[in-house]
Amino acid sequence: MRAQFVLSEIGVGLRRNLTMTFAVIVSVALSLALAGGSLLAREQVSTMKGYWFDKVQVSIYLCNKNDASSDDPNCAKGAVTRQQKSEIKADLKKLDVVEKVYHESADQAYKLYKKQFKDSPLAASLTPDQMQESYRVKLKDPTKYQVLQTAFSGRQGVQEVQDQRKTLEPLFNLLNGMNIAALCVMALMLVVALLLIVNTVRVSAFSRRRETGIMRLVGASSFYIQMPFILEAAIAGLIGAGFACVLLVLGKYFLINNWLQQKIVLIEFIGWDAVAGVMPLILVVGLLMPAVAAFFTLRKYLKV
Repeated sequence: MRAQFVLSEIGVGLRRNLTMTFAVIVSVALSLALAGGSLLAREQVSTMKGYWFDKVQVSIYLCNKNDASSDDPNCAKGAVTRQQKSEIKADLKKLDVVEKVYHESADQAYKLYKKQFKDSPLAASLTPDQMQESYRVKLKDPTKYQVLQTAFSGRQGVQEVQDQRKTLEPLFNLLNGMNIAALCVMALMLVVALLLIVNTVRVSAFSRRRETGIMRLVGASSFYIQMPFILEAAIAGLIGAGFACVLLVLGKYFLINNWLQQKIVLIEFIGWDAVAGVMPLILVVGLLMPAVAAFFTLRKYLKV
């Protein structure tokens, strides 16, 4: 009997405040969809970093004969000597952080440049002797770049030590910035959702003040009086969380699978397992957040 009464009160409350309940559902859906999207974006950035940082190399560019006229003191004596190259390669292999060392000659660098920049007007004027030979170093841990920087920068015969990760950092910084912006919008939407939940509960409590007054007179407990209001908010939040999950699934299917993966083939995108891992958290937050907000609101407006 008590359960039937509570359910009937929930139905009455949802019907009376249909417009505000709809607003709560929409705001919760949007805020939680942004929250889930932010979590997925963070995982996407981590996936991209792991994928690309594992493939990038540290390049140790060696001096050529044209560098003798430059202001670089390491190349003041001209091109790197055979002995210097042997010493550099031997020292590289001694380092624990180094996984593999590749040597790229000036001719190989020239052919690669011609292939990659064949449409550039500079390609026609370059000659192989103007290109720099280099050692391409694959590290066991790409974050240990500073070890090579310290060991070989300023060494005779070495023109520059360059970490290819620097070319990717602006992209990751942009993605992180977008993620932070999404988190800020999500926080704003959560505040809006909480305010709507509080107002909805207040209006519902005010519209049923006669019923709650009668329940007080007959000795109903505070929890029993509050239960319909809390469940109304929880149901609205759960429906909003369900819509948020639908939005994430649609975003994964249409935005990532059927658009981005077709346009950008060089990026490894997150899979369905990542989306499935976020959904339970969204549903739990969608259920608990309105219920907790309603509980604390009702403590003031339905004192027994």
